[in-house]
Amino acid sequence: MTLESRYPKLFENIEDKDIELRHLINVDENYEDFDSEEYEFDFEEFNYVVYLSELILKSLGEEKMMALIEELKGVDAFENFLPSEIDLYALKSNLTLEEIEELIMSRVESVV
Repeated sequence: MTLESRYPKLFENIEDKDIELRHLINVDENYEDFDSEEYEFDFEEFNYVVYLSELILKSLGEEKMMALIEELKGVDAFENFLPSEIDLYALKSNLTLEEIEELIMSRVESVV
C-alpha cells in the first residue's frame, strides 16, 4: 500500500507524490548519550523523539498542527508527551518505532 493511498487527504497538499515515510516523519529512540547534546530530553522520561517534516507543517498549517498536538496529548499509548516545538515531540511509550509512526501519521491524516 502506497503512502498516498494510506494518507490521501495529506497527499492532496503534497506536490511530490513519490516520497517515502522518512520524508514526512522521523521517530528516533532517545537514549542516554554523554557525548552528544543532540537531544535535550531525559531518556528516562522520554524514550522517543519525533520530528514531523516541513512537508507536514506546510500541509497542515499552524492551527491544525496545534490541533494535532492536542490530539497527541490525549493518546493513551503515550505515557509522557512533550511538544518541544510545533514539529518536535518527546514521548514515552511501549509502542515500537513503526507503531508510533503509524499512530502519529493516522492522527495527521485525521486533522488535515
